Amino acid sequence: MPAATPYPHASEPIGTVRQSYDGALSPEMAVNTFRNIDRLFPTRIIARGSAPRVLPVSERPLEALRFTDAGRAYDLDDYLRLNRVAAMLVLADGKVALERYQYGNTERTRWMSMSVAKSITSTLIGAAIHDGHIRSLDDSVTRYVPALEGSAYAGVSVRDVLMMASGVKWDETYTDSSSDRRHLLEAQVAQRAGGAMAVMAKLPRAAAPGTRNNYSTGETQVAGEIVRGAVGQPLAAYLSEKIWQPMGMEADAKWWLDSPDGMEIGGSGISATLRDYGRFGLFVLDDGVVDGARVLPEGWVREAGSPKVLKGGAPLPYGYMWWPSETEAGRRDGAFSAQGIHGQYVYINPAAKVVIVVWGARPHPTQGAVVDDMVVFEAVVEAVR
Repeated sequence: MPAATPYPHASEPIGTVRQSYDGALSPEMAVNTFRNIDRLFPTRIIARGSAPRVLPVSERPLEALRFTDAGRAYDLDDYLRLNRVAAMLVLADGKVALERYQYGNTERTRWMSMSVAKSITSTLIGAAIHDGHIRSLDDSVTRYVPALEGSAYAGVSVRDVLMMASGVKWDETYTDSSSDRRHLLEAQVAQRAGGAMAVMAKLPRAAAPGTRNNYSTGETQVAGEIVRGAVGQPLAAYLSEKIWQPMGMEADAKWWLDSPDGMEIGGSGISATLRDYGRFGLFVLDDGVVDGARVLPEGWVREAGSPKVLKGGAPLPYGYMWWPSETEAGRRDGAFSAQGIHGQYVYINPAAKVVIVVWGARPHPTQGAVVDDMVVFEAVVEAVR
């Protein structure tokens, strides 16, 4: 058997995860680091299948795109340059309408998911429900994660966690070394078994479950523990079994661990190729059905990608760890997206049958986009519809 082809970026100098969260990476070092995140922490392989699923080229390629944002005219090249887009893929009716790489990336590059992983973890909850491992979204978290008995997560439902409405106190500030998000990161840096969940078990309650949404990477760590407790497998293995292999992903992916051979980081740390992120988007677009076999409960995708209502009736513009579109056109089409810091997106428009993947290389984690990404995505949808 011939030796495996070396990863093309394996020898590049990289920064640290702390530098990423502090916004301290140079633009060049950000690119190197984001395509080598498996060098930052131990990982588990998300194994691909034996037969990659072909993504045919569209008969109607997206050759030009012009649009207006905030009264200014732009084209596709403006967007890629101004927003520091490292790669972009557009799938229309399952076919490649656009595939662009920048900064030396190629079809073999694996790029970081950041919080796009949250939507993947949420999708695994759906698979576990379909498989009968999770009985109901209204089950208590502690039914599947006994280690949280006696913590602020007692009395919190799986649904509350998916809506990031557990009521457990959390500060997500990436750049504040004293925030809960950074405490979770430091537990990961320490690489001690159970360290991430030890952080979650110590948190106090701030509100009644289901009454207040508070964006929390820690909540997704709990969601990952729910999957592992229910299924009895590591997240990477379950993701490979339910999605990566059936969808014919062309490359193994990797997922950060909290310790050597430990637990996956449910809210971050997947590295995969551009096309394989696109295939994941197609899986979701098809309501979790692969070659006629259902992997997710019927209607799960619509429910997961739709706005919710908190207890007490307050509207919540968030789904089950997915972001529903807040524009008129997006709501009309039922569009939603997975999003991650530094500019990561998997955008899905069910009505137009469009999937868009964007890799962002913005050096600061919460750096605002020069051009509104959603304006671009909706312009793409209209161009290929």
